[in-house]
Amino acid sequence: MKLPLFSAAFLALSLGLGTAVSSAQDTAASPAGGLKKLAIGQVKVGQAVLADATDSGRRTKMSRMTENLNAQLLAAFQASRRFQLMGRADASALAEEAGATGRSFDFGDADYLLVVTVDDFQDMMETKTFAALGTTVSSRTIRFAAISTIYDAKTNAVLETANIDVSRVAPEEQRGSTTGDTRDAVLRELTKELAAKTAQYVSDVVYPARVVSKMDKTVTVSRGEGSGIATGQLWEVFALGAEMKDPDTGASLGREELSVGKVRVTRVTAKTSQASILEDTGIDRGAVIRRVVTP
Repeated sequence: MKLPLFSAAFLALSLGLGTAVSSAQDTAASPAGGLKKLAIGQVKVGQAVLADATDSGRRTKMSRMTENLNAQLLAAFQASRRFQLMGRADASALAEEAGATGRSFDFGDADYLLVVTVDDFQDMMETKTFAALGTTVSSRTIRFAAISTIYDAKTNAVLETANIDVSRVAPEEQRGSTTGDTRDAVLRELTKELAAKTAQYVSDVVYPARVVSKMDKTVTVSRGEGSGIATGQLWEVFALGAEMKDPDTGASLGREELSVGKVRVTRVTAKTSQASILEDTGIDRGAVIRRVVTP
């Protein structure tokens, strides 16, 4: 998948992903700051994706999914209860112009800006014949992907960019309730899942999961039901070190993250989770915790 065009300065900033985000996280986690204000731009569709949808006769379907994704994003962020939302229909266009011209734009009181660009949409029919059974089975594979970019609304700097995708394999007989063609229910499920993953991703960047208490060999984590945490998952714990600065520009590179242990989730409740400590070289309250994802 191709990333949308941003200025060289924006791309350079995004390369400092982990450390740059640590600085944003420290600010966002301040209790005195209350809820952070997030401006969400209208979902964009990459030109190549749009052209492909047009050529294959899926332009209407693409438009429906994009409109639904706009609504689902608002619903997902509202459900997270972690942000004060600020609608900015022009946010995506202004962010793109800022990347192309180097100009800075004022996004009002917003702390962060989210721009979502759809960069892949596949809807493929596959037919398999089972000669021994004398039957043929058809299924449709649908894939929907987008690039989510988080900006610092005050500086217009890119904080982090991630590719997020979802997919479904739908039996041939599942059809849309009104069109009989596009399996509308499956498409709605995909956009809802993509929105939920995007909201979780942004929440993890701005408000990273942290250890809120430690007792013997058990820690309590600031993530509960609906946040993606589940029993059995392995998470790594990091202590925040000193602030780092770019030796050439003097710009802050965020705070160093030092691995101090690993834990495994044993219980998930409405607002928090408990995990058993597997390794501990300095786990303490306030440490950042990130899920270990194996290939």
